[in-house]
Amino acid sequence: MIVISLKRIVPVAFFVTVLVLTCPAHALPRKGSPAPPFKVVTTAGQKVTGASYRGYVLVMEFFATWCDGCRDSLPHLITLYRNYGKDGLRILGLNLGIGGDGLQQVRQFARENRINFPVSIADADMLLDYGVQPIPAIFVIDRKGVLVEKYVGYNPLIGEALEKTVRTLLAR
Repeated sequence: MIVISLKRIVPVAFFVTVLVLTCPAHALPRKGSPAPPFKVVTTAGQKVTGASYRGYVLVMEFFATWCDGCRDSLPHLITLYRNYGKDGLRILGLNLGIGGDGLQQVRQFARENRINFPVSIADADMLLDYGVQPIPAIFVIDRKGVLVEKYVGYNPLIGEALEKTVRTLLAR
């Protein structure tokens, strides 16, 4: 028997409803266009913006602690950062802050999963600016701040494609 918690369903349903109702009026980012600007504070208290990552290849993953696909992607992202961080790769985890994911829960999740890159909670404006739905949603931004690729969901083929994109961008 599957037990579904209303505590998780209601925020998720609200989030999806807001996105569906507002996205048509909101210009979603397209590959080849500048990535939408953003400003967040990491769980460690560091303020970062899109401009903070200029000159680096940036992989941003929008996730939730309760999302199985997001959990599946973590080992690959951790390995990517370990292997390519010294070459100019940066990764930023962005929690949706819904379904009970508060700051303390996200910090604990990052600690338990030994996440080796900064993690923050995205605000509603950022979720709308990036057209995040469904999750995990992974965005790859080049050194000039241009959106190069977006991956939705996670499986080994997406992981391979993501790594190939990162390697290509780092070689430029």
